[in-house]
Amino acid sequence: MIVRIMGEGQVALAESHLAELNKLDEELLAEMDNGDGPGFRRTLTALLNRVHELGEPLPDDSLEPSDLILPSPDATIEEVRELLSDDGDGLIPGTDDGLIPGTDDGLIPGP
Repeated sequence: MIVRIMGEGQVALAESHLAELNKLDEELLAEMDNGDGPGFRRTLTALLNRVHELGEPLPDDSLEPSDLILPSPDATIEEVRELLSDDGDGLIPGTDDGLIPGTDDGLIPGP
């Protein structure tokens, strides 16, 4: 799958990594709900760092359709709120029984 990090570019990422990223997404959502600015910043940085560590950057001149879009590292809590799905599921969608591809409950489809 292709992940776009706003302001940075695109990364090719195996869908097998989405469960790990979902855990960070859940932490991020809790910190946003609690108004924990420092925790939000720390977890957003960790999420984006994991995407970079697990994925392969695409060349700058490559324009592939993105399967998901993540906020920039300097995004505010309010900016990230605008990216969230209406059901409050976070940047990475999940269901009670796991992640499902193509769902509309977040920005990152699951495996």
